Amino acid sequence: MRTKRGLCYSRVVDVCLDQRVALKKQKRAHVVVVGQQQKTAVVHRKRQRLSPEVVGESTDLFDSLPDDLVISILCKLSSTARCPSDFTNVLITCKRLNGLAQNSLVLSKACQKTFAIKANNWSDSAHRFLKLCADAGNVEACYTLGMIRFYCLQNRGSGASLMAKAAISSHAQALYSLAVIQFNGSGGSKNDKDLRAGVALCARAAFLGHIDALRELGHCLQDGYGVRQNIGEGRRFLVQANARELAAVLSSAAASQGISTRSWLTWNSLTHPHRVTAPHPPHPNGGQVTALGCPLLSDFGCNVPAPEAHPASRFLADWFAARDGTPGEGLRLCSHVGCGRPESRRHEFRRCSVCGAVNYCSRACQALDWKLRHKAECAPAERWLDEEGEVDVDADGDLNEVERGVEGDDDVIMDS
Repeated sequence: MRTKRGLCYSRVVDVCLDQRVALKKQKRAHVVVVGQQQKTAVVHRKRQRLSPEVVGESTDLFDSLPDDLVISILCKLSSTARCPSDFTNVLITCKRLNGLAQNSLVLSKACQKTFAIKANNWSDSAHRFLKLCADAGNVEACYTLGMIRFYCLQNRGSGASLMAKAAISSHAQALYSLAVIQFNGSGGSKNDKDLRAGVALCARAAFLGHIDALRELGHCLQDGYGVRQNIGEGRRFLVQANARELAAVLSSAAASQGISTRSWLTWNSLTHPHRVTAPHPPHPNGGQVTALGCPLLSDFGCNVPAPEAHPASRFLADWFAARDGTPGEGLRLCSHVGCGRPESRRHEFRRCSVCGAVNYCSRACQALDWKLRHKAECAPAERWLDEEGEVDVDADGDLNEVERGVEGDDDVIMDS
């Protein structure tokens, strides 16, 4: 387009296009610059978060974990440990883990297997560890340390108070152990027996599902021992104890380890109700356990594997086995391999009414050991005499206790 003087104007379209291109270039340059700044800032923030400012060239990411998270992990570890070393290995890893592992919350969550200490590994450090767990409110630690102090270290008062602390928290095993102490008058004389208190503790433990307490309660009702005799109710408790034990075995992990349940439901001869498989280590009182199963329901043709002993009971058995199998001069151990309780005075436990060669701290231990091994070993004796009294034979051939006016409480247990 020309003017009157002959000058030419640039086209409007070209001017607009040039302006648009220039604006786009400016925007692109601005976006690139801003994007680089943002990217640099993001990278800088990530580096600050992943690499905190520490002194030194190398960085330990474990130090950046909060204490609450580590304590939560340690609680899970202590509650699922399969042996004491699973937890104690953490204590010797580093100072931080050692300090956090001794937190009261972690110690209170420790499971039963965490305290499965072997008798030959007993030391002051193990004693302190159990004491720390007991002070943190762990009922399993209270019961285990209470049993060790009461029977092994012979600190009766402290051991009984620890077991009572666990019993107050509805620990069934502690309730049953206190019942056995009341039945036998352990730690005192024969006059310290409290049969009614023993029955009450057994009833509470049986209500919480303790099988041995339920069996002991059934025998007490059947025999009128510390409670009014009720034969029908006692037999019902005994059958219920056998049924609960069978149900517990069926639901336990033993079934998942390749043990066939068909062998439990096969008929066996009454003369030898359990099948001999592999020999077990000898018991401190003599004899040898030769059967894998404990046929509690042998009358119905059921072979039930023997229940796993509590870590405290295994500790007691190993403790006295390392001391020639005797807790003291003239004292005896309970003949049931899963018990380990010793006498605190002479003739505290009851003897077998047929052979007089074995003795038991409770009727529940007698019933278990009878069907585990003693039924195949028991041989009738024509007559056996106690050092401080005598026993006669009734019309049915059973041995009965003759009450004497002398000291001694070596009672007799009738075989079932």
